[in-house]
Amino acid sequence: MEAKKSTRSARLRIIQGRVVSDKMDKTRVILLESRKMHPLIRKPLTKSARVKIHDPKNESKEGDVVQALETRPLSRDKRHRLLKIVEKAQ
Repeated sequence: MEAKKSTRSARLRIIQGRVVSDKMDKTRVILLESRKMHPLIRKPLTKSARVKIHDPKNESKEGDVVQALETRPLSRDKRHRLLKIVEKAQ
């Protein structure tokens, strides 16, 4: 009987958001926004969350759209690391 192999990347979440703060060294704060329709009122609702990500080379700047990969806890607040910069700020 052969053991089932699980791909590690299949379990990890990738998030995408806009950098709202780059004042810390090797840390960026990104804003995640999701829009949903209210089930009863039928009006769009926007939910937002701010997440700290690890950026080891300080590549991203404020206004960039980035993707981050879920990882082990890097500090008290950081649970994601920078995967790639999707769009540079103007």
